[in-house]
Amino acid sequence: MKLAPQSSLRFRGSLLAGALAVMLAGCTIPAKLAHPALRDDVPLAGLQTQSHAGWPDAQWWKVYGDSQLDNLIDVAMKQSPDLAQAHSRVQNAEQNVRVAAAQAGLTINGSAQVTRQRLSEHGMIPPQFLGFTWYNQADLGVQFQYDFDWWGKKRSAIEAALDQAHAAEAQRSAAALTIQNAVADTYFGWLADRARVQIADQAIATQERMLRIAQLRVRQGVDLSDTVTQSQSQLSATRQMRVAIDSSSKIRLAALAALLGVSQAELPTLTPRPLPEIKSGMPENARLDLVARRPDIAASRWQVESALKQTDVARAQFYPDVSISAMAGLSSTNQGGPNIPGLSGGSGGGDLGNIFSRGSRVFGLTPAIHLPIFEGGQLEAAYGVSKAQLDAAIAQYNSTVNDAARDVATQALSADQLAARRAEKEKQLDANRRLVATAQARARQGVRDARESLAADAQLLQQQDDAVSLHAQALSTDLNLIKALGGGYRQDPGTAASASTPSSGDAP
Repeated sequence: MKLAPQSSLRFRGSLLAGALAVMLAGCTIPAKLAHPALRDDVPLAGLQTQSHAGWPDAQWWKVYGDSQLDNLIDVAMKQSPDLAQAHSRVQNAEQNVRVAAAQAGLTINGSAQVTRQRLSEHGMIPPQFLGFTWYNQADLGVQFQYDFDWWGKKRSAIEAALDQAHAAEAQRSAAALTIQNAVADTYFGWLADRARVQIADQAIATQERMLRIAQLRVRQGVDLSDTVTQSQSQLSATRQMRVAIDSSSKIRLAALAALLGVSQAELPTLTPRPLPEIKSGMPENARLDLVARRPDIAASRWQVESALKQTDVARAQFYPDVSISAMAGLSSTNQGGPNIPGLSGGSGGGDLGNIFSRGSRVFGLTPAIHLPIFEGGQLEAAYGVSKAQLDAAIAQYNSTVNDAARDVATQALSADQLAARRAEKEKQLDANRRLVATAQARARQGVRDARESLAADAQLLQQQDDAVSLHAQALSTDLNLIKALGGGYRQDPGTAASASTPSSGDAP
C-alpha cells in the first residue's frame, strides 16, 4: 500500500513518537531530590557567659585603637600570599561560571578553506575517466548549533557553578579573617614580650643588688657562702628568662614578616606600647545569627547547594538531548589549477572565482535527538556519585556548625575565666605593692635591712610578669572569640535566601 505524502509524514511522526515513548519507558529516571533540611541555628542554648550588644565590625581590629596594628593588617591584606591564593580560587570559580553559561548558549562558528589535491592514478576512479588529475575545493560557511535545555541540565550546571563561586568567596573571607587574626595575635604577643623584657631587666637589677648584699655579708662573716651561691642561681635563672622572652619577641617578628609576605627588614617600624584593654562578650542572638556570620558555615552551605544542583545535572542525563544544527555557506569544486598565488599548477585552466556565484550556495538544517538506552550503568553510577557528594556536603555542613558551636563556647568561657583570673591577679598585685611599701618603710627606718624590700620587690615583679602573661592570654582569647563569631562577616541576605530556598521552575 502506498501512502500519500502527508499521511506518510504523519506515520513517520507517530512512529518516532512511539519509539521515543518506548525508549523513555525503558529508562528508570530517579525522582528529583528535595532540598535537604539544614539547621538554621547553632547549638549554643544554655551557654552561660557574658553578653554584650552587637557583633564584631568588619574592621574589628580598630576597636583596640592601635595604629601600628591597623598598618600591619592593611599591609597583610595587600601582600599576604595566603590571601592571594584564596583570591585566585575565587577568580577560578567565577571563570567556571562563565564557562557553564557559555555552554548553554547558541554556538556560531565560521570556517573558510581552500584545498588543492591530486588524484591517484591507481585509485578507485582513475583520473583518465574524469578527465583531470588535479582539482581545487573551496568552502566558506557558518555553522550554528543550539541545544535545547528542556530538562534544566545546563541551567543546573550554571547554578552549581554560581554556588561554587559563592562558596569560594566565603572561603576567601575566612582566609582573610584567619590572616587578620594571626597578625593581631602575633603583634599583641610581641607587645607582651617587650613588656616582659622590661620587667625582666628590672628583676635582673634587683637580683644583682641582692647578690652584692649577699657577697658583702659573707665577706663580713655574717652569712655563710651558700647565700651567695643561692643569689647567683636566682640571678642566672632571671637572665635565662630574659633571654627566652627576648628570643620569643624576635620569633614573633619573623612570623609577622611571613604573614605580611615581606622580609623582616621591610616590616614597618614597631614601638613597644601597653597592651590594649579588652571588652569581651557574646552577642545575645548568637545562636540564631551565627549561621550567617561565620564564613566557613556560609561556604559549607553553598557547597551543599552546589552539590544539590549537581544531582539535578546527573538526573537530567537520563532525559534525551535535543539539539538543532544549521549551516550556510558557499562551496565550489573546480578541476585544474586555480588562479591563486601558490596554488597554480596542474592541467586545465579552472579557477575559484565562481565560489561567490548563486549556484555555489549550500544550506543545511539538522535536528537531532540523543537518548541514552544502554549505558552500562554509567548514568546510575554518576547519579549515585552525585548523591554521595551531596551527603558528604551535608555532613560537612553539620560538622562545621557543631565545630562553630564548640569554638564559640570554648572561647567565650575561656574569656570569662581569664577575666576572673585577671581580677584576682590585680588584687594580688595590690597586696604585693603594699608589702613592698611597708618593707621599704622599715628599711628607711633602719628596722630591717634592704634584703626584705628587695625580696618583696622581686615578688612584685614576678606578679607583674604573670599579669602581663594573663593579659596577653586574654587578648589572644578575645581575638579567637572574634574569629569564632565570624570577624564581621555577614552573608548577603539575598544570596542567603537563595541558598535556603529551592529555585522555582525546576525540571520535572
